[in-house]
Amino acid sequence: MSMPRILVAGIGNIFLGDDAFGVEVVRGLSRRALPDYVRVVDYGIRGLDLAYALMDDYDLAILVDAAGRGGEPGTLYVLEPELSDAEAAETRAVAMEAHGLNPMLVLEMVRAMGGRPRQVLVVGCEPATLGDEFEGAMGLSPAVEAAVAGAIAIVESLIARVAQHHAAKLVA
Repeated sequence: MSMPRILVAGIGNIFLGDDAFGVEVVRGLSRRALPDYVRVVDYGIRGLDLAYALMDDYDLAILVDAAGRGGEPGTLYVLEPELSDAEAAETRAVAMEAHGLNPMLVLEMVRAMGGRPRQVLVVGCEPATLGDEFEGAMGLSPAVEAAVAGAIAIVESLIARVAQHHAAKLVA
């Protein structure tokens, strides 16, 4: 029986406080027993590497990142980004940041290169502090540190849901 292909991508800059959330979540996931069809990778701030990985034919890509949405620090979100159409992405110059990784820019780059990710979800966490580009900040704030375990549980439940859905399609 064929199983789904799932990528879990940790995103973040470990020198900018809570921006390291995605990196910490994938670090925790890498110590867990996950199915062989799940690939867990710390992309840090390597947007081009992530874009090329998303060109592969994954059934689901889960991007884990700090995501400021106006909530309380440590609040977890599961978001499904709108994937712009390829023509719009091709007409814009997609600039990659040297010291950061913007998931939406990465997704635009993938579309511009002809990639068509089947499903992309973002597991995000409301940051408390990102430091600043000159001073930085090491380590997660207490609220975001406390949210790491919950994010790991969310990612594991998303993996299980996709596996169940995939198995149901194979039986049907």
